[in-house]
Amino acid sequence: MKLNPMRPLPLMLMSIGLGAGLIACGSSSDNVPTLKGQVVGSYYENAVVCLESATVKLSCDNGSSTVRTGADGSYTITGTDKGALLVTVGTDAIRHDAVGDAGVKVSQKLLLRAPNGHTGVVSAITTELVTLMDANGGDFAAASARLAAKLGVAEANLLADLNKVSGDDQARLKAENASVTDVIAAASAAAAPADVAAALSAGLALNNIKNIVVIYAENRGFDNMYGLFPGANGVPGVNPSSTSAYVPQKDVDNSTLPTLPPTWGGMTAAGQSVVITQAQTVGMANKPFQIDDVNSPLYLNQSVITRDLVHRFYNNQMQINGGANDKFAAYSDAGGLSMGYYDGSKMKLWDIAKQYALADNLYIGAFGGSFLTHQYLICACAPQYPNADTSVAKGSIAKIDVDAKGNFVRLTPSASAPASALNGAPAYANDGALTPADASGMFYAVNTMQPPYQPSSNSFAADDGTHLYADAGKANTLPPQTQKNIGDLLSGKNIDWAWYAGAWKDTTAATTGAARGAITNPPNFQFHHQPFNYYANMDPVKNPAYRAAHLKDYDSQFVADVANGSLPPVAFYKPQGNLNQHPGYASVADGDAHIADVIAKLKKSPQWKNMLVIVTYDENGGFYDHASPPKGDKWGPGTRVPAIIVSPYVKKGVDHTQYDSASILRAITRRFNLPLLDGLSTRDKALAANGAKPMGDFSSALALTPQE
Repeated sequence: MKLNPMRPLPLMLMSIGLGAGLIACGSSSDNVPTLKGQVVGSYYENAVVCLESATVKLSCDNGSSTVRTGADGSYTITGTDKGALLVTVGTDAIRHDAVGDAGVKVSQKLLLRAPNGHTGVVSAITTELVTLMDANGGDFAAASARLAAKLGVAEANLLADLNKVSGDDQARLKAENASVTDVIAAASAAAAPADVAAALSAGLALNNIKNIVVIYAENRGFDNMYGLFPGANGVPGVNPSSTSAYVPQKDVDNSTLPTLPPTWGGMTAAGQSVVITQAQTVGMANKPFQIDDVNSPLYLNQSVITRDLVHRFYNNQMQINGGANDKFAAYSDAGGLSMGYYDGSKMKLWDIAKQYALADNLYIGAFGGSFLTHQYLICACAPQYPNADTSVAKGSIAKIDVDAKGNFVRLTPSASAPASALNGAPAYANDGALTPADASGMFYAVNTMQPPYQPSSNSFAADDGTHLYADAGKANTLPPQTQKNIGDLLSGKNIDWAWYAGAWKDTTAATTGAARGAITNPPNFQFHHQPFNYYANMDPVKNPAYRAAHLKDYDSQFVADVANGSLPPVAFYKPQGNLNQHPGYASVADGDAHIADVIAKLKKSPQWKNMLVIVTYDENGGFYDHASPPKGDKWGPGTRVPAIIVSPYVKKGVDHTQYDSASILRAITRRFNLPLLDGLSTRDKALAANGAKPMGDFSSALALTPQE
């Protein structure tokens, strides 16, 4: 019998079989062996079916014939009665939600799979099953049991037409089928079969996650905190796993510094029980040094708060110096302190990193300080200030030196700037908050400006009876922002999210009170660390319900939500100032204890079993790191910072995948099938143009099955 592969074929079921997903096999009148089945979820017509290669997954076996599915998704392959199947649902295929309907054209390519011996039904569910088998050495029984337990369905129903399954199992299978189909569509876009397989595995691993929690700490470079971590790319010359030798620090004239500059003003913040003066830091060797080395005359334990260090947009680029990282000391207002690091093995977070995963290749998404890096975290963009040159903010425009093509070279030094870093801290004509205008005439805010809504360090205007706005007449009040951010994308798909902040409730009450007075940044709250409060859709008068739904307090809401298992699918947590590890007003030890306690609370949450927690730092805080950032776009990436990845699904060890801060956005976008923010596309293109690897989305750090 000669078969017409384009003709819908009747589905011939064995009495024991196709409903349970077993091979449906038979023979033609000429006794030719056949393999029969159906491609379901929706029913896919005109999809291409072949035997999958045993050596190159997600490609057809060289000896396999190909056939097209009928209008009910049915297929028959002649010449064989066994083998794993690969189905290519191309854009020339038709999707039928019910057999016999008119159908719609498929818009995204799908590659579906079914395992050898169980090819009666091919679907997104069977594709997930085969991917689990790839990871466990091909054990069908173990993979089937694992997936059925995860979904809470009968094992037999994994291999059935989910449209014909009854009861709760159908609802669960349909939900999983829809979610996994999105993952398969994204993975199928890759060109090479190996890339498709990797993307599929990574996407399905991330798909196990129901809650993404981001803990955003402050101002610590990777070498500064985890430079001694075993197996990590740490402090050159100290950690044997470091991938490069130490490059000596240079002076402003590019000569090698004979010693590190003094730490201007001393190493310790005011009010500390131990004091290290500026004089004690003169003549330090030109190399990184351990701050908490008990044998050093400069010893400070992790409970002592050091002075702050400059950490600004242009300054960070000057310190990186094209990737050499040899101008940290010269362009720091804290001189030699910029080269300090700690023995992180004394920290609780170090132990958590050992239990789970430490990422040693994550770079801040944007150069510089906390204001911009928080903005980049949520929008992969820099805030805009239209017409700054004709506004009250015109004095905030930075004075920079550029090359013949208009590219940034350095901040313009002031007339009083020292000729050598050994003689004093650097000085500039104007290290402003705003960039000069770009080619379109737009100005961008890259150093700290204040939010237009309370809480803000700028009080409300005298004629503001609501007390809910910051005075727009102040030069450092940023206009409300309207660019797309991750909150907009999540809300657009009705996916709940929240930004929780320590001291949010109390600070809001204080800054909107009639007796506010002249409030400046208190130690326990930093106004510019609250990025969503800069956006127009957070207007407290026009959108109070939206604001209240997404901007929340740590003590009164986060702790309860964790305990009750009511965290939204995406949650950001910003610790209050004295607990965020920021030099100048927070110690390493206090923040370490607090964040470790938050993780302990999360692990007790009913939501823990499907949770991904990412602990990272907004920026390096002016501290040296030896790893060269990949070359991206005009905003970054900047200096490397630590990231700890915590989840029942995490692959334990040191994760060397390249990330930036916006990898968090990539993870959220991929997990919840959101559109890609423009800034992520811009970064991708810039990295590729500069020959750099793409940024990861944390999926490669996750296993397909729980690891604990």
